[in-house]
Amino acid sequence: MIEIDGSQGEGGGQIIRSSLALSAVTGKPFKITKIRAGRKKSGLKRQHVTGVKAAREVCGGAAVGAELNSSELTFIPGPIQTRDFHFKIGTAGSTTLVAQTVLPALMMADQPSSITVQGGTHNPGGPPFDFLERVYLPQVEKMGPKFKAQIESYGFYPVGGGKIKIEIQPSESLGRLSLMERQHKIKAKLMALVSKLPLHIAERELDIVRRKGKWHESECYPIEIKNSPGPGNVVMMELNSGNVNEIITRYGSPGVRAEDVARKTFRDAKPYLAWDYPVGEYLADQLLLPMGLAAAQGDASVCSEFVTGPLSLHATTHIDILKRFLDIDVAVDELETGVFHVRVNPASR
Repeated sequence: MIEIDGSQGEGGGQIIRSSLALSAVTGKPFKITKIRAGRKKSGLKRQHVTGVKAAREVCGGAAVGAELNSSELTFIPGPIQTRDFHFKIGTAGSTTLVAQTVLPALMMADQPSSITVQGGTHNPGGPPFDFLERVYLPQVEKMGPKFKAQIESYGFYPVGGGKIKIEIQPSESLGRLSLMERQHKIKAKLMALVSKLPLHIAERELDIVRRKGKWHESECYPIEIKNSPGPGNVVMMELNSGNVNEIITRYGSPGVRAEDVARKTFRDAKPYLAWDYPVGEYLADQLLLPMGLAAAQGDASVCSEFVTGPLSLHATTHIDILKRFLDIDVAVDELETGVFHVRVNPASR
């Protein structure tokens, strides 16, 4: 039984999600205590409970403590199941984070499957569906599995009500992934989504981002969302450099001017625009798990690597959790100030 302190490192929900994903793949049970102890509202929230139940269903496992506000969780995995799964969060909790909890097991299973998740598709607490579909999954596909992801309805915070579906064609083994440099100069696609709000909000936001980045109007896409039960506003900067896509996101909220949302979005994108590293902060964190699973297969030739900016606390905590479940080495070397080379290898013998 692997014992995990849920308050370590970033001390949030990622420790739970990564532990569930790794447990399902490896068959190793775990017990986590002090769940989200440092948060204002500690313990499991509905999104996390849904993730536990999803993992339990996917691997036919057992869980103790999978309840709202629980500070401890014991999870004992079973054999991976493959079929069409349906999970409902019941709030605007992140559908993408629930999906990422079970995708690792399903993408290495012996039969195809699909997952449908209902809840929030565009939630400040997790990556938007667009990031999952066009940033994360395309990189994992390079390692072997194939995915078809679609959004059936949008769910903005706090109403939720969205639905996503992902079809998975698994791969029995995972290949290496190397993202060491950008293939070409960044091409931008600037999007602003509004639901049940005036379209001019999106247009004002895009005007700010466009002028700050010196982009052309043809690269701007104001989008009115029709299939969402609640209001919402999202600004997204999609930055494509050939081998890597990046999406920088900010969410509008009541009382915050559209121009301020746009300025904050561009500010968030400035480090990625200023440097030449290919992998952004959030993608760096999320790629560690599939890279770790690939390295844990034991083939010395399967060494994955990428170049990124400073690792977040999420990423360094993720590395610690990966090492608890997998026999791997993770090396992080600073190439120059603020630029890091991350390598995920089979453990040295």
